[in-house]
Amino acid sequence: MYQASVPVFIRGLNNLKGIVDKAASHAQAHKIEPSVLLNARLFPTMFPLTRQIQIAGDFAKGTAARLAGIDIPKYDDTETSFPELAVRIDKTLAFITPIKPELIDGSESRAIELTAGGQILKFTGLTYLSNFSLPNFYFHLTTAYGILRHSGVELVKRDFIGPI
Repeated sequence: MYQASVPVFIRGLNNLKGIVDKAASHAQAHKIEPSVLLNARLFPTMFPLTRQIQIAGDFAKGTAARLAGIDIPKYDDTETSFPELAVRIDKTLAFITPIKPELIDGSESRAIELTAGGQILKFTGLTYLSNFSLPNFYFHLTTAYGILRHSGVELVKRDFIGPI
């Protein structure tokens, strides 16, 4: 359970931070007001880039904490710049990185209950991780990447996947 969660989140968040850095550089080099990219969406009913990044981090910290049986830190969603988003990613990494495998391993059958979209959702640790958390984490990472790529930021698949 640990290997399928925390290291995956660490890798994804580190890659996301690199993508955020590339977006900031792109905006500066092309004289684009950063808020144009930060508020960009793939479709009007979807969340903008800033919210996609916040949610990806929320899934990483929330999942790691729930599986470990520890409190989830609450972050205010006040980021309005690329540097602020980078700080939020770093803060999330600082929270999840020290979580020890022994806190998460064996959590496959742990009861996980949360409210999402006004509904109470009940899972075992394994179904929470595999059927809810990881798909949502990757959805928001992919959407952030897609927003920036669609907006002209020169990203390649390697930026998303990271070093092999």
